Amino acid sequence: METTHRVHAADARDLTLPDESVALAVTSPPYPMVELWDDLFADLSADAADALAAGDGEAAFAAMHAVLDEVWAELARVLRPGGIACINVGDATRTLERFRVYPNHSRILDTFVELGFDPLPGVLWRKPANSAAKFMGSGMVPSNAYVTLEHEHILVLRKGARRSFPAGDDRRYESAYFWEERNRWFSDVWTDIRGRLQDLPDDGRRDRAAAFPFAVPYRLINMFSVYGDRVLDPFWGTGTTTLAAMVAGRDSVGYELDEAFLDAFEARAGDLPGLSRRVVDRRLDAHREFVADRRDAGETLGYEAEHYDFPVRTKQERQIRLRTAETVERVGAPGDIEGSDADLAYRVQY
Repeated sequence: METTHRVHAADARDLTLPDESVALAVTSPPYPMVELWDDLFADLSADAADALAAGDGEAAFAAMHAVLDEVWAELARVLRPGGIACINVGDATRTLERFRVYPNHSRILDTFVELGFDPLPGVLWRKPANSAAKFMGSGMVPSNAYVTLEHEHILVLRKGARRSFPAGDDRRYESAYFWEERNRWFSDVWTDIRGRLQDLPDDGRRDRAAAFPFAVPYRLINMFSVYGDRVLDPFWGTGTTTLAAMVAGRDSVGYELDEAFLDAFEARAGDLPGLSRRVVDRRLDAHREFVADRRDAGETLGYEAEHYDFPVRTKQERQIRLRTAETVERVGAPGDIEGSDADLAYRVQY
C-alpha cells in the first residue's frame, strides 16, 4: 500500500483542491481572542487590527471569525458528501473592556450549521493548565474568581447524509478499530490525552504553534476515515495531522501560511517508520492484554482475526489490519506525485 502527502505554503481561504475531493478534515485553527494569534489575525484582517487597537473585544471576535469563516466555506466545498470535519478549538478568556469568555467553539459550530453541516456529538479533552490553581482571579471569597479553562472542544460535523460504502468493502473492514478502542475513543470526554508543548527552536515558531498532540488527529483519523481516504488540514502548523495520517495509512494534504514550518517537518517525517511501528505495536499489545484479561475473567471472544494470532470480540473486527510504514520518501519535484503542485510532498510505502 502507498500513501501520498502534500503540503502547500498557501492561504487556506483559497484551497487548490477539486470540489468534493476530501473525505475528512482534521484541524486546529488559530484561536480568536487568544493574544498569541493577534498579529496573525491583524495581518489578515484590517477590521481585526482596528478592533484590537480600539480595545473592542466584540468587534475583534467577529472580525477574527470572519477570517476563519472563509476557510470553513472552502472546506465545505472540497469535502465529499457524507464527509466529516473535526475542528479542535478552545474558548478564550480575555480582559478588554472587562473580563469575559469568548466562545470560539459555539461561533464555529454556528458557521458550519449555516453551511449545511449536521453537528454530531463532539468531544472534550483535557489540556495542561499553566497553573496549579483551579481558578482565575484573586482571593478566597465570592464572587471575583473564575473557573479555569482546562479543556478543548473537538467539534464533529458531517456534510449531509451519512456516507455509504459498497457492500463488502475491504478497505472499510481493514480500517476497523478494536471493540475496546471503540468504547474509549467514542466517549464524549477524553481524559487519557494531555496537551503538550511543541518541540521547536525558540525562534518565534514555538510561540506560534498550537499544542496539538499526535494522539488527537491519529484517533480522529481512525474513527472517521478508511484506507485510501484523503485527510485535509487547512491549518497545518507543525504537521501533526499529516504525521498522524502517515501512521494511519491515509493520504493527506495541508495548507500553512508560515513556510518555516514546512522546513521543520523533515525530522518528524524521518522518524515515521519507527513511530509507526511503536504506535501499531502499542495498539496490538493493548488488544492482546485485553484478550488475556477477558480469558482470566472466563470470557471467550467469539471471532478470530484474519491477519493476527488473536481473537476479537465482534464480527466487524475480523479483517482489522494495522498497516506499518516501511519507507518514507520526500518527493523532490512536485510533478513526481501525479497532479501535485505542492511545496512539500512525501510518498509512504507500507
